Amino acid sequence: MGEKSLMNEVAVRQKAVAITFDDGPNPIYTPQVLEIFSKAGGKATFFMIGEQIIANPAIVKRVWELGHEIGNHTFTHPKLSELSPGECLEEIERTEKLIEDLTGQKPIVFRPPYLDYSDETVSILEQKGYPMIGALNLEAQDWDMPGAEYILEKTRNCVRNGSILIFHDGYGDRSQTIEAVRTLVSELSSQGYKLVTVSELLKAIITEC
Repeated sequence: MGEKSLMNEVAVRQKAVAITFDDGPNPIYTPQVLEIFSKAGGKATFFMIGEQIIANPAIVKRVWELGHEIGNHTFTHPKLSELSPGECLEEIERTEKLIEDLTGQKPIVFRPPYLDYSDETVSILEQKGYPMIGALNLEAQDWDMPGAEYILEKTRNCVRNGSILIFHDGYGDRSQTIEAVRTLVSELSSQGYKLVTVSELLKAIITEC
């Protein structure tokens, strides 16, 4: 399956970017992300894992109450291309239900773990009505903890109108990510970029047509 199935950016004229976070919610790092965005007056999208949602329901509710978006990132974070269609659907729908139970709304965006998927994955997501969200700044590799400055450098190169950017607020030490995102959010705000959710970015296409 080609990369064309992943939505890495949205063609908009507005100075807007969508910053996203995977693998949470996390009791240490997710609240720090919320504080950064609260100070900047921006919104983010959190692609959450079902297992982590069960472990941290209060954080899920806090994210939602603050107006951020919660996306589906499966229940156990598997490689979807290695699952049967039934297993894949279960991974998606278990987390979908958890999010709906806690927020009152089903998630409307999805990111496959490891950005791994197959033709069958794409077919299932199309049936469910989920756009499959990727990102432009994969070279930043914040999940490998390459250093905050490295994360920043590789991400700055990907900033333009409609960029979708990926970071991680769950699993392991995310202190470098927090440091990099704090600087990035400050820089983007000072440059006049609006920090929006993925869904807001997608809606911007419609409003500009």
